[in-house]
Amino acid sequence: MAGPPAAAKPLNKVVVRLAGRRFLPLWAVLRHRGRKSGKQYAIPVAVIPTETTFIIALPWGRGTDWVRNVRAAGRSTIRWKGADYECTDPTFVDKDVAAAAARGVTRRALQRMDFPHGFIQLNHRALA
Repeated sequence: MAGPPAAAKPLNKVVVRLAGRRFLPLWAVLRHRGRKSGKQYAIPVAVIPTETTFIIALPWGRGTDWVRNVRAAGRSTIRWKGADYECTDPTFVDKDVAAAAARGVTRRALQRMDFPHGFIQLNHRALA
């Protein structure tokens, strides 16, 4: 698929209001700046957290605008479980890296699903 389905944009507007809160630990809000417009964007993403990274699946591919924006800037911000994190060093990783980082139900789901576009890994540090 070339990009997200048409229904994704209106759904994202609702989900972004819920993502990043303590009661939804799978979902976070990724904030990034447009590489051409400079406009701020916020999108909901499912994250696999580790002590030093967030790993995000790329169901719509590596060429989506948010991925290109984050890679061009080399940074973004993620709000997860009520806290903000500065994220840097975006790197593409494969399913094995994501599965090794995942725990419990998330790990089992990753083992059963196909992710042809892989994942992006972001180093993070908490913002004070």
